[in-house]
Amino acid sequence: MSLQALWSMFMAHPAQVVNGLAMFFACAGAWVLVATRLREQRSVAQLAADSKVEELEEEAAFQDEPSRRLNHFFYAFGYFSLAVALGVSWASTQL
Repeated sequence: MSLQALWSMFMAHPAQVVNGLAMFFACAGAWVLVATRLREQRSVAQLAADSKVEELEEEAAFQDEPSRRLNHFFYAFGYFSLAVALGVSWASTQL
C-alpha cells in the first residue's frame, strides 16, 4: 500500500486508524505480560524439579536477582503498553 493510500485512509477514518494503533499496543502489551508470566512459571518449575522441592512457599525467593529484575522490567513494560493503549484509545474517541 502506498503512503498516499494510507494517508487518504487516515483522513477518511481517523478514529478507526488511531483505534487500530491502540489495539496493536494492547495486543503487544498483553503478549509481553503473558510471555513473562510463562517464563517465570517455567523457571520456578525448573528450580523445583532440580531441587526436588514439592511445595514452594514463595516463588520470588527461589529466583536469582537478574531474573527478578528482568521479569520486573518486562512486567513494567507490558503494563506501560496497556496504559498507552488505553490513552490512545481514549484519544481516538476525541477525533
